[in-house]
Amino acid sequence: QVQLVESGGGLVQPGGSLRLSCAASGSAYSMNVMGWYRQAPGKQRELVASMTIERSTNYADSVKGRFAISRDNAKKTVSLQMNSLKPEDTAVYYCNAHRYGLGRHYDYWGQGTQVTVSS
Repeated sequence: QVQLVESGGGLVQPGGSLRLSCAASGSAYSMNVMGWYRQAPGKQRELVASMTIERSTNYADSVKGRFAISRDNAKKTVSLQMNSLKPEDTAVYYCNAHRYGLGRHYDYWGQGTQVTVSS
């Protein structure tokens, strides 16, 4: 059973920084894509940033230039460095891992960590 354990959320003032981390366990396979999604109250879950095992990245337009994703393939971890945070970044952030092979796709999710940007 694959588990994703997140850490690093919290309360920060506008303009501040936070770092989220996520560790995957329980799988002998590498995750093709690891990333972060977020969901604000009353809104749909959206992609924040993702990175393939080949280190290709994808960012939401709203976070480009402020957030940076990184991963350690050997340790099966992914992190999100969030700088210049804005109140609109407030949301529950979810770690995601995606694996595919032999025509099948698998998605795994963390339990979510709250990020609140407020003065």
